[in-house]
Amino acid sequence: MKLTKNIQNIAKNVLLNESEAIKNLIDYIDEGFEACVNEIYNSQGRVVVTGIGKSAIIANKIVATLNSTGTPSLFMHAADAIHGDLGMVQKDDIVICLSKSGNTPEIKVLVPLLKRTGSKLVGLVSNTDSYLAQNADFVLNATIGIEACPNNLAPTTSTTAHLAIGDALAVCLLELRNFSSQDFAKYHPGGSLGKQLYLKVDDIYSNNELPTVSEDKTLKEVIIEISSKRLGAAAVVDGNKHLLGIVTDGDIRRAMEKELDLVRVKAADVMSDGAKTVEKGDYAVKALNIMQQNSISQVVVLDKKKVVGFVHIHDLLREGIV
Repeated sequence: MKLTKNIQNIAKNVLLNESEAIKNLIDYIDEGFEACVNEIYNSQGRVVVTGIGKSAIIANKIVATLNSTGTPSLFMHAADAIHGDLGMVQKDDIVICLSKSGNTPEIKVLVPLLKRTGSKLVGLVSNTDSYLAQNADFVLNATIGIEACPNNLAPTTSTTAHLAIGDALAVCLLELRNFSSQDFAKYHPGGSLGKQLYLKVDDIYSNNELPTVSEDKTLKEVIIEISSKRLGAAAVVDGNKHLLGIVTDGDIRRAMEKELDLVRVKAADVMSDGAKTVEKGDYAVKALNIMQQNSISQVVVLDKKKVVGFVHIHDLLREGIV
């Protein structure tokens, strides 16, 4: 038990160390950071992010975030850059170089070569007195106190700080570009996230039958309609197909528990007038949210007040957005 407690304390101290370091970064967001963001925003080229070791891994993540939020970016490993990959850097590009110390041998070799390309150089560093910082056009300050590693050696807090600055940079650019959820969807078409962003009600409801009844239909006729369309409910509509209410399996069960005469009871007697609806052009995720918030399994689809279909929770499960 004592060992478990120590493990918990170690983990908590790591998180406290890293969270405090990120909090301290707020003081380093200044005019220089703003100038760097504006330079990237107004650039006609791409953002090339480079680093070595753990910094290279963080650089890859920053590239992925920038690309997914509308800033064309690519990764270049600092060691490979001096063995041919430097050719990917074009004059109008902006190069962001990540390095905790800013003084590693590879960085000292790479910086003069980058300057020759004519591209702007951004140093994302934890040492503003370093060779990289002194030779960069822009400096993103990610200074930390100590690493979370007890030996103050393994890149832990420093890489977290660099990652956080990268996120801040990407979100600033996203805001400047007025990057919307629809824009985001264009870059994330796969998986449940992508479908939540682009799949619409129109893509789903037309695959289902449309169970509807008029107010004067008997409960027996309503049951037959619900059973034959297999959506667990039927919309009650008027002569113009406008929604008046809904009858669900639950409504029928409650009516039968009261031992009502199935021949005499009409749809109007058992329907609920609080049917949950979505519009024809809504995103499917809106239908999902309504179902989850109201603990129901289907919503009615309307087109200018006219009932045109149903979306069932099984449709959303099948599409993979649940």
